[in-house]
Amino acid sequence: MVDLRFTSAPDRDDIYQVGDRVEVYCDHENEKGERVRGWMEGVVVQVDPKIVAVQFTEPVYLTDGWMVPDHVLWCPPNSSQIRPARKRKRRPRS
Repeated sequence: MVDLRFTSAPDRDDIYQVGDRVEVYCDHENEKGERVRGWMEGVVVQVDPKIVAVQFTEPVYLTDGWMVPDHVLWCPPNSSQIRPARKRKRRPRS
């Protein structure tokens, strides 16, 4: 029998982690239900060295016009189409 030797996985410094809030520049629907292209906030649901999966609560579309049924878009982590979400100021409760 062959003696197999395993090494530990290389340390990865991923830009994004699962659960991070990010913004992706994509086609989506605005408040009026019109299709627009712009920044939309989502949550990172999967990360690997070459690709990041972001899930949205609103419908998103591929560039060729098809709606993404699971609301998940994939993009490279170093793409200019993805960025950390901007922190929102909360309004004080009245």
